This record gives sequence, structure tokens and C-alpha cells, in this order.
Amino acid sequence: MAKVYAILSGKGGVGKTTTAVNLGTCFNDLGHDVIIVDGNLTTPNIGIHLGSPIVPITLNHVLNGQARLEDAIYEHESGTKIMPASLSLKESERIDYRKLIELAKKMKKITEIVFMDSAAGLGEEARAAMEAADEIIIVTNPEMTAVTDALKAIKLAEEMNKPVAGVIITRYQGKNIDMSIANIKDMLEVPILGIIPEDEAIRESHFMKNAVVHTHPKSKAAKHYIITSRKILGENISFEPPSGIFSRLILRLGLK
Repeated sequence: MAKVYAILSGKGGVGKTTTAVNLGTCFNDLGHDVIIVDGNLTTPNIGIHLGSPIVPITLNHVLNGQARLEDAIYEHESGTKIMPASLSLKESERIDYRKLIELAKKMKKITEIVFMDSAAGLGEEARAAMEAADEIIIVTNPEMTAVTDALKAIKLAEEMNKPVAGVIITRYQGKNIDMSIANIKDMLEVPILGIIPEDEAIRESHFMKNAVVHTHPKSKAAKHYIITSRKILGENISFEPPSGIFSRLILRLGLK
């Protein structure tokens, strides 16, 4: 059965788009038909991340009734399909965000999995992406303001009767300045889907316009995005976690 995941954060700059790109790429590599949609219509980044900042037909054209859904889907060199949004401010100003809901229904007829990157915050745009989704995935960093905003996103999802699949913690270093994974889990009260370590490979993958799972497949970040993807798919997998405190925390939480 086709499914739409909305990737939300509550706070900007936590790695939401990077996570959408890498989850979509991983799912594609695992044999699933996937489309990554840039539902962040105000400040779109999917096309920028994957080297297609400007395309002739965008999600905006589809939502405005100017183009067919299929015409706004592009295949990245990695094989992953994407639907970029327009960088034009004028084109985003005319958008009725709630049309994302009908778009999601149509997309489920032509693909298996949709990852919809959403706008930061909890405004009208993010709420429309949440309403369009079957399940919500929350992305946060291990610091108090990001986790607090993630909690707000979770509470909003509950008010909208949208199931939260869980949270992905990015840029984790295991240092004293980070919130502990145990505290984050206690505060958010949703499953931890994955813990992505701070990794220079991610910045390099942005420069290379591709997912880190392809540019640096042996990196720690790539390894944990793959693990996270397989856990979202329901696999009961075992793996050798990173060394040190990060390893111990994973074992304690039963993520191994």
C-alpha cells in the first residue's frame, strides 16, 4: 500500500532536507519506488541539494493547475525521483498550500513511497504537509530548543490525528553539550528511528549534489541513514554501533 511520509522539524536548520534526500535514496536503493517531494514551497531545497535548482516544470505549476503531476517528476542521476519546487517568490505566493493534500492522494496512485520535505516551523505550509501525510517523521538535533520545537510538532500531529512514526536525531556527537538520547526519548515519547552522527561527509555530499549514502557510502552518516531506512521499513536488524558513548546509548535504548 502506498504511503506518504511528511518530514517535519518544528525548527529550521536541523537537517530535515538532508534526511528527506537520504531516506528517499535509501528506499530507492532498497528496491522501493520513491518520489521525494519538495513540500517546502517558501524556501525549497530539494532541487538545490540534488543539483536541479531550476527545472522547467515544478510542483508549483502542478498545484496551480498549469501542468500535469507526471511532468514535474525528474529522475536524479542516482535513480531517485524528485519533484522540486520553484525558487521563484512570485510562484510561491500564489500557492494554496492545502492543495498538497489532493496532490498526495494522486501521488499514491503512481508510486509506492512519497517523502515530502516540509517547511520549517508549524505554520500553514507545514500543517498542509502534515495533513497530506499518512505518517509523520520528526527530525531534530540533540539540543534543547530543537527538541522543544520537535515536541510542539508532535503535539500538533496528535491534535490532527496524524500518527508519528518516530524521530530521527541528526548531528549527534555524544558530547556533554548534547542532550542525552535517553532524555530526548523521555521528552518526546515517540520511537527513536535513527541517530545520525555529525559527519563531514554530509557537507561534502551537499557540495557533490547527491545523497551521502551515494557520495560517501562507507561514512558513519551513510551507514546510519541506511539503518534508519530499514528500521522505518519494519526490519528487525542488528548492527555494530559506533564506538564509545554513542555505542552505549544505542545499546541501552535497544536500537541495536
